[in-house]
Amino acid sequence: MLPTSGTLLFAGALNVDFSIRVPHLPEPGETVLGPNYQVMPGGKAANQAVACARAGGQAALVGAVGTDPFAEVALCCLRASGVNLSGVRTLQGSSGAAFIGISDTGENTILVAAGTNAALRPEDLPDLTAVDMLVLPLETPLPTIQAFAEAAWQRGVQVVLNAAPAQTLPPLLLQYVSLLIVNEGELRALMPPVPTEDLWQQLRAVQQQGPKAIVVTLGERGCAALLADGTQLRIPAPVVTAVDTTGAGDTFTGTLVAALSRGLHFADALIWASAAAALACTRPGAQPSIPSADEVEAFLSARVTG
Repeated sequence: MLPTSGTLLFAGALNVDFSIRVPHLPEPGETVLGPNYQVMPGGKAANQAVACARAGGQAALVGAVGTDPFAEVALCCLRASGVNLSGVRTLQGSSGAAFIGISDTGENTILVAAGTNAALRPEDLPDLTAVDMLVLPLETPLPTIQAFAEAAWQRGVQVVLNAAPAQTLPPLLLQYVSLLIVNEGELRALMPPVPTEDLWQQLRAVQQQGPKAIVVTLGERGCAALLADGTQLRIPAPVVTAVDTTGAGDTFTGTLVAALSRGLHFADALIWASAAAALACTRPGAQPSIPSADEVEAFLSARVTG
């Protein structure tokens, strides 16, 4: 992907996160008690836009909130981080919401109510004249996501698809994608039947469906990337003690595209994104946990000199 200098436009969900810490995540039919809960801003597109802005990118957001009292919660961190919100509409009804259980080991389980996120329409895409990248997660209607991607592709705007949460995608959608970002489960959901456990063969099988470059996050094992020219990159994950993994993937995505927009080499951008995601895991919440560029730089410097 080429360095960019314009706006990075994120399109998708804004949520209010209701988080509860529990000793362990419940099995089906099980009730697990926790001491209290927190209400914080979230939503994949919103999280990624905040991460991009805090990493030094010029972020804007397209989406919708409701007329309920939680709308302001969904918007507060975006405003404070300097994300352009001119593309966010206020619609009659409830804002999107996520209900998150977090175990003592930092793992989570998430239920999402779409609310006004389900109302995102193809005609909501703004003018793309100053946009260099369009970043699309999958928490809004697929027909809208595909229409956005096609419109961006036709205008020469790079399309970054974060195929999360995992689901089956229209084959044509992947033809518009410059960069696909997935975790291992999301990679498997996109993969045709491939009789191999080799990661690079799996990535090539998905790449053949259209995406020019693919990044797969591997949790504690770091991340890997297959670029358009066939270059293979493997980046280890920083070792941290996880408190809450909510939003770590979104932090990775937002930081990665911000780093690429600033002209970093792809490998260096992956290092930055991995460090930001690791730092996010050491703090509670989604958007409140996202580090600034200065924090990421200090973290990486300490690893070099430590």
